[in-house]
Amino acid sequence: MYGPPVDLSFKDISRVTGALSEVPQRGVRPYQTNSKGKYLSCSLRLSNNSIADLAGLQHALHHFLAQPSKLGWLDLSFNKIMSIDPVLCELTELRVLYLHGNAIWNVSEVDKLGGLQCLHTITLHGNAIETEKGYRNHVICALPQLKKMDFSAVTREQRVLANVWRHCYNRDENTKFLLMLTSSTAPDYDPASTVSKPVCPSDLV
Repeated sequence: MYGPPVDLSFKDISRVTGALSEVPQRGVRPYQTNSKGKYLSCSLRLSNNSIADLAGLQHALHHFLAQPSKLGWLDLSFNKIMSIDPVLCELTELRVLYLHGNAIWNVSEVDKLGGLQCLHTITLHGNAIETEKGYRNHVICALPQLKKMDFSAVTREQRVLANVWRHCYNRDENTKFLLMLTSSTAPDYDPASTVSKPVCPSDLV
């Protein structure tokens, strides 16, 4: 099951299902197939197309791969993807995911991938989220098992800093929530007295 990636890049397709009528590009390593003509590979390349959503991905995996549930490497770079489709969360054996050069605009989308325990490598640079403050820290916190992000190693020091960032970010969010709540319910209340104390919204009920 360790043949070369089934290469469907540069096919000018706008939907994943558009790949069903395409013939994978051949590289240096020859493809191997089973008796049903399905490829003995655990990798799929759909990069450099115009794909905006991943509807039909499972259908494409079953169409091309002998064991689609074993997919471990998926290249979706340089497309027009704007969000993390739930279908990616079904790929429980996925280890490497390339999403760079897309149109993902909300860094919280990455949180959806938290259930992929085997995922150790991801790329997200070249998306709008790359410019968000705390971008790398957020991704490392959301995917604590990562070994590489955007083609660079995730170090132990970066994990520590990411956890510190998350703690500070959550504290700031709690503070903002308190300020918003107290400004609408108690105009004379001094919010400075609570800034140093962690507050759970449930304590306000």
